[in-house]
Amino acid sequence: MSGRVVVGTQWGDEGKGKIVDVLSEHADTIVRFQGGNNAGHTVIVNGEKFILHLLPSGVLHENASCIIGPGVVVDPFVLLEEIAVLKKKGMKCDHIRISDRAHIIMPYHVYQDELQEKHSGEHKIGTTKRGIGPCYADKFARNGIRMCDLRHFSVFEEKARRFLAEKNRLFTEIYGEEAMDCDKMINDFRAIREEIVSRLIESVSVVNRDLDEGKDVLFEGAQAAMLDINYGTYPYVTSSSPTSAGVCTGAGVAPSKITQVIGVVKAYSTRVGEGPFVTELSDAVGEQIRQVGGEFGATTGRPRRCGWLDLNVVKHACIINGLTDIVLTKIDVLSGMKQLKICVAYEIDGERYDHAPSSMEDVARATPIYEELEGWSEDLSQMTSFEELPLNAKKYIRFIEDYTGVRVSMISVGPDRRNNIYVHDLISEGK
Repeated sequence: MSGRVVVGTQWGDEGKGKIVDVLSEHADTIVRFQGGNNAGHTVIVNGEKFILHLLPSGVLHENASCIIGPGVVVDPFVLLEEIAVLKKKGMKCDHIRISDRAHIIMPYHVYQDELQEKHSGEHKIGTTKRGIGPCYADKFARNGIRMCDLRHFSVFEEKARRFLAEKNRLFTEIYGEEAMDCDKMINDFRAIREEIVSRLIESVSVVNRDLDEGKDVLFEGAQAAMLDINYGTYPYVTSSSPTSAGVCTGAGVAPSKITQVIGVVKAYSTRVGEGPFVTELSDAVGEQIRQVGGEFGATTGRPRRCGWLDLNVVKHACIINGLTDIVLTKIDVLSGMKQLKICVAYEIDGERYDHAPSSMEDVARATPIYEELEGWSEDLSQMTSFEELPLNAKKYIRFIEDYTGVRVSMISVGPDRRNNIYVHDLISEGK
C-alpha cells in the first residue's frame, strides 16, 4: 500500500502541479481532495504548457484513474471546459471520475463571491471570485447541492429553486443588485447533466479498495498550508484544508493509510491576494524574482507578491503536515544573486518568534530575522545531479534541511517535468 500526499508549504504556487505530474507516472490512482477551480496548476510537457484549475495535475497520465474527491467543490461548467481543452489536444479523458459526494459550485455562488468582494471595500480578502467560499459556506450550513443530486434531476431542481430564492433576497435586499434567472440556471444544468452523471462514482469505496489492494494512490491538494482554513494566515485563507490531514476528510481515507507526505517548497516566497507577508520585497530584487520566476497567477494573471524564503512558515507546514520529504522548486530563479537571505524567525514588539503567530495583527507588525548566504552565478537548469550544483546552492539546500529537520529529496531546476535532480528515491521509499 502506498498513499502519497503532495502538499504546498507556503501560500500556494510552489510548483505542486509539476511535482504531481512527475509522481503520477508511477501512480495507479490520483485523487484531488479539496479546493475548487481557484487552483492554478501549471504543467509543462515537452515545452507544451497545460494550465489546470479543477482537474488533478495527474490527469495527463491517461493510464491512471483520476478522481475528483468528496472534499472538492466542483463547477461542472468549468470541469467540462477543461476536459474539452484536453480532448482538443488529443488526450483521452475516459479516466476522469467525480465523487458523487462532491458539492456543486452553483452560479449563484460565483455571483455571491463577486458581490461580497465588491461590497467589502478595504476589508476584501482577495478572492478569485470563483464561488469557492460561498459554496463551502453553504456546504457547512447544510444548504449545499451535491453531485449525486444530479442523478435525480427533480431533486436537484427543487433544491436549486429553493436555494436561489434565498440567494436572490440576499442579492436584491442586502446588496441592492439584480436577481438571478432561475429558469435559465436550471436549463443550463439540464443541458450538461448527462455528461456529468456519466462520470460519477462513489469514490470512498473505490479509493480505499485501491489502497487495500496495494496500489499506488497519489493525493493532490490545491493551495497550501498557509492558506489552510484552520492553520493559515486567517482570514486571508481558502475555505478548506489543503494539508495532509485534509486528505482524511476530503478523500475519505484513514490517517494510517497515508505512508508519505511530500511538501513542495519554493526557494523563495510568494503569495497573492491580501494579508501580511513578512519577507515581502517591494524593491528591484522582488521585481527581479517576479520576472525571472514568471510569478503571475495561472488562474487570475495577477502579479504575485515576492519575497525571501520564510523558513518560519515552512517549519510550520512541516509540523502540521508531518512531512517526510521536501521537494525544492525554482532554486534556478535565484542564480545570479550575490547575496541571499533566509528568514529564520520574526521579531514582534522586541520578542523573538520561532513559530508562525496566530494573530494576523501580530504578523503585520513582525520584522524578519534573516540569515545571509552567499549566492551563485551558475545556470542550474541543465544540471541533473546534486554533485553538479555549485557549492553555495548546496549550502542553501542544506540550510533548509538543517532548519526544518526534513530531507530535500528532489530539486526542480526548471519548468519542464524533465528538469529535476533526484537526491532520494521518492517512489520506492514511500511504499
